[in-house]
Amino acid sequence: AVPMAARVSQVEGQKANPSNYLLMHAMGPNVAGVIGSAVGTGFLLAVFGK
Repeated sequence: AVPMAARVSQVEGQKANPSNYLLMHAMGPNVAGVIGSAVGTGFLLAVFGK
């Protein structure tokens, strides 16, 4: 789901303006979400994992 959402943003942005290059800008929030999920999971496992 993460890379596909960025690709959809890239394709839609280029439909509006062919000189748009949005892929890296779209990947930033996706990667941040994955990192946040990993940190949250680690925290929950540390607290409730015993």
